[in-house]
Amino acid sequence: MSIFKGSGVAIVTPMDQDGNVNYAKLSELVEEQITGGTDAIIICGTTGESATLTEEEHTECIQTTVSAAKKRVPVIAGCGCNNTAHAVRLAQNARKAGADALLTVTPYYNKATQKGLKEYFKIVAGAGELPMILYNVPSRTGCNILPQTAAELAREVENIVAIKDAAGNISQTMKTAQLCGSDLDIYSGNDDQIIPILSAGGIGVISVLANVAPKQTHDMVMEYLNGDRKKALAMQLEAIPLIEALFCEVNPIPVKTALNLMGKAVGGFRSPMCEMDDKNVDVLKKALKEYGLL
Repeated sequence: MSIFKGSGVAIVTPMDQDGNVNYAKLSELVEEQITGGTDAIIICGTTGESATLTEEEHTECIQTTVSAAKKRVPVIAGCGCNNTAHAVRLAQNARKAGADALLTVTPYYNKATQKGLKEYFKIVAGAGELPMILYNVPSRTGCNILPQTAAELAREVENIVAIKDAAGNISQTMKTAQLCGSDLDIYSGNDDQIIPILSAGGIGVISVLANVAPKQTHDMVMEYLNGDRKKALAMQLEAIPLIEALFCEVNPIPVKTALNLMGKAVGGFRSPMCEMDDKNVDVLKKALKEYGLL
């Protein structure tokens, strides 16, 4: 059974004026996402600035999200790391905190071999015990899960059930789909490739866009899955200018800026993230207005 179908939001981690995690605001954001139609909450991912959260903050973010979600949608907790032992602790903490599933990124910086990746994912999946989504984002990690590796993991590890495909290579997506078949669900990890990946057999998206447009992102996926592919494609194309603006600087700088422009008061960033360039803020404002969000 799939963890979810539709739109899962890679939710931001809101901060207060002192740079501490704003857990009350996080609960508000979770409620707004569920009300807006989001089908799953992904906490402590890239968009959630997981690399700069302490282990204690990481666990409390998951606990807060689980409490706010109240079992209405799955809570998927990020737990990847470039240190396998640390990734194991994060996975175990996520399970104890009540997460429904794990999102495990490839170990960044180390540039593991495919053999090393298999060992890493098997160890973390075994420790976490929950259903696991592999997270492939080589542009950020310097490490790529090849289709054959994904297929072997799906066959050999019972609780590895899906992949978040943010490789940006539709040919690789197609090969993964061909090799894995029904053994591995595929989620788009890029908002500008939602419809292409659904056309390759994907069942949803883990989305940055959904932070600012939860209903539109959910509807786009469900229109496709329910058979209105022409309408889904039109929605994808309409969203492209906003998606481009949300990635005109490194994620999550633009999306947190967008939420603040929309009055959501999600605060600033943890260094080395920084405030957005003024020219790019103007681009973002224009895109939000044209999409009807400002």
